[in-house]
Amino acid sequence: MKPTAIVIGAGFSGIAAAASLARRGFQVDLLEKNGSPGGRASVWRKDGFTFDMGPSFYWMPEVFERFFAEFGEKPSDHYELRRLDPSYKVVFGKDDEMSLPAKRKDQHILFERYEPGASIALDEFLAEAKIKYDLGMGELVYRPSLSWMEYARPDVISGLLKTSVLRSLRKHVRDHFDEPRLRALMEFPVLFLGASPQNTPALYSLMNYADLELGTWYPMGGMGKVVDGMLNVAKRQGVQVQLGCSVERVLVEEGRAVGIVTDRGEQRADVVVASADYHHVEQHLLPEKHRSYTAQYWAKRKMAPSSLLFYLGLDRRVPNAEHHTLFFDEQLDVHSAEIYDNPSWPSKPLFYVSCSSKTDASVAPPGHENMVILIPIAPGLEDTEATREHYYTVVMERMRTHFGLDLRPHVVLKRGYCINDLEHDYNAFRGNAYGLANTIMQTGPLRPSMKSKKVKGLYYTGQLTVPGPGVPPAIISGQVVAELIEKETAQHTTARAQRPKVITA
Repeated sequence: MKPTAIVIGAGFSGIAAAASLARRGFQVDLLEKNGSPGGRASVWRKDGFTFDMGPSFYWMPEVFERFFAEFGEKPSDHYELRRLDPSYKVVFGKDDEMSLPAKRKDQHILFERYEPGASIALDEFLAEAKIKYDLGMGELVYRPSLSWMEYARPDVISGLLKTSVLRSLRKHVRDHFDEPRLRALMEFPVLFLGASPQNTPALYSLMNYADLELGTWYPMGGMGKVVDGMLNVAKRQGVQVQLGCSVERVLVEEGRAVGIVTDRGEQRADVVVASADYHHVEQHLLPEKHRSYTAQYWAKRKMAPSSLLFYLGLDRRVPNAEHHTLFFDEQLDVHSAEIYDNPSWPSKPLFYVSCSSKTDASVAPPGHENMVILIPIAPGLEDTEATREHYYTVVMERMRTHFGLDLRPHVVLKRGYCINDLEHDYNAFRGNAYGLANTIMQTGPLRPSMKSKKVKGLYYTGQLTVPGPGVPPAIISGQVVAELIEKETAQHTTARAQRPKVITA
């Protein structure tokens, strides 16, 4: 009989793990507590509007290609992908904005407009960023990071020695550019990694390569189409999907995970993979003696930001909006400090606006616009309706200044979403939106392990383990854990497969 696996959570990492395990010969059940798949990449549809509730930037397209190629398929078999041009717009103040073009020759023109010689500096910066990207995304992230020895390869070490890795990204950027707006543009991609640019290692300039060279893409129909495509792959591999199924406990016998208890009953398997929030599984689904990490350990972890979001349906088009617009019309360092150094609600927040209806007519009724507003905030803050409404007023006033019209009378659909919702919907530790921060002390083997230290046959995947936050890393995490499980569990599966699979309550 086939070895069996249960995957908890149908987000990107869970779907990737389930599909990859099934391809490796496992009989897989994928369980999701919510009524739809996608996890933080859920979709909300109402009154003719479609909103991606989570990720909206499609970066690193080769990661998606590599996933589908594992099954002999391509992303284009499941959705139409378009490269955005401009990639996004950055608003620095009234009548002061920058649209980032997709083509390098147009980027050269843009950079020279702000700073003579900056086009040459850009090429030098991106040449080094490419080395980091090729090593990081081509080599390092596809490892389970159980030991530093996984990285002790001469080609990796020699490649990294050719680049700036450990000094701060801010210093690295300032070695190349003097113009403040160009510096802000180059610091933007690391904002959601979990540290300010001055505390983020220059290794992560690889994100600039992803941004400026590989580009910003959009799957027509929204990010939910990517979830659907991956889930269809998983189902064709034989994965059984159970939606609306809440896991209450991981079953452990003689130091080994043997299944789970859900609100529907008990279900057994040879291995259990937790794609749900790592902290929630450890602290709430396992007895204390089986936990790899203490509550004190989790309390000391540095988290990536949470978010306050608004999903708005407008009864008119917004002429000056792009598909992606970043409002950097306040001080980045002040907002960063209020997220990472002195966690508090931001005094003058930066924010991001997505209008996918600019590219995709299917996501809003004719003549209408869908708009998502995101304010990065510190995790664990008190989340009240009054606070949400205060920031709604703040961002709508700032957009009124920029767009030249008050959008509030044109809002026909509105939904707020914040820390309380993330905790309720995804059991998110401290209401985080992006997982565990990618700091030096939380990199590779220093992150919570992909493999339980106390329970055999229990594995973890997703943004709180390796490689880190973001959609591409989540997909990679699922693929890596499947490969790790295949290597480690063959000797146990035969005996376990004889056990009854489901016992209903």
